[in-house]
Amino acid sequence: MAGLYLHIPFCKRVCAYCDFYKSADLRPMKAVVEAMHDELRREAGFLPAEQLRTIYFGGGTPSLLPPEELEEFIAHAAELFDCTALEECTVEANPDDLTPDYLRRLARTRVDRLSIGVQSFDDGELRLMNRRHTADAARKAVRQAQEAGFGNVTVDLIFGVPGFGAATLARNLRETVALGVQHVSAYHLTVEPQTAFGRRMAQGRFSPVTEETSEEEFLTVHRTLRDAGFEHYEVSNYALPGRRAIHNSAYWSGDPYLGIGPAAHSFDGECRRWAVADIGRYLAGGDRYESERLTERDRYNETVMTALRTAEGLDTKAIGRRFGPARLETLLDAARPWLDAGDATLRDGRLAIPAERFLLSDAVIAALFWEC
Repeated sequence: MAGLYLHIPFCKRVCAYCDFYKSADLRPMKAVVEAMHDELRREAGFLPAEQLRTIYFGGGTPSLLPPEELEEFIAHAAELFDCTALEECTVEANPDDLTPDYLRRLARTRVDRLSIGVQSFDDGELRLMNRRHTADAARKAVRQAQEAGFGNVTVDLIFGVPGFGAATLARNLRETVALGVQHVSAYHLTVEPQTAFGRRMAQGRFSPVTEETSEEEFLTVHRTLRDAGFEHYEVSNYALPGRRAIHNSAYWSGDPYLGIGPAAHSFDGECRRWAVADIGRYLAGGDRYESERLTERDRYNETVMTALRTAEGLDTKAIGRRFGPARLETLLDAARPWLDAGDATLRDGRLAIPAERFLLSDAVIAALFWEC
């Protein structure tokens, strides 16, 4: 089964931390939507004979589109694919877009999951990040979504924000839990060079938090949400039982997906492809894509990387079958120091990083890669 991702590359305001492809010029939005429908029709064969399990509207800010236009994409997908087994249809949304009228109309579509970009319930922290909503608007958006009938809501939070310490994070987590959402995505702030924060850091006007603070805040998130009944099932993701994000989980297990829109990525199991990250070039048509065919080493490294970001970890027996006993032996030898230190576990043939040590995942994964 496969997933469909639709990238809506528009935002009313550019957040200070965001490195995703987007534009604050909304004038081409209608043309881009039309071009995306054309692309969907032309590229449906990228997923031959596949049932769609999930549809995901990401961005950018998909909630800038009227609910009726989101439903048109879903209906178009149902014309092109077998959607009888569709399990999840997600829309990323900014809190200030989720008015009662918008939510009532959205509830009449096939969208059944909302991912609300709260990031913080602290107005000062929101201003620093250049978010366009207030803490009060975020609270209202979540409650109004629930009142409109959405029973699968995820809240995005950002931690590790300089100048906002343990007390702010604790309040953000308390408010999130009190709202009764089913899923939380909690991301440590990453300062990317081409963002407002990155430019300030290059000028010496912004500094990331220390490693010690990063670890303290990560553990605060982990423990608070765990104690509230959430499962820490991936480095940045927490879910109540039965409420994992199906679409994102499929990325981590290597399932195929089709990406539509500027900068959207696709994967058919062997080849990875991505559209041009430029609205003008995207609208011009022609050759929109770059691609790469994964080598055996690429597939191995991707398998290791995605699996070790999850609570289930890596199936070492499957590694041995897929890549051979010598590769498995090399993997286990490289994992030995991490196992001895307690930063990884090996039980019933599964190599995993304990959730409370997920902050080390990048270092563990890098040590286990198949180098050139």
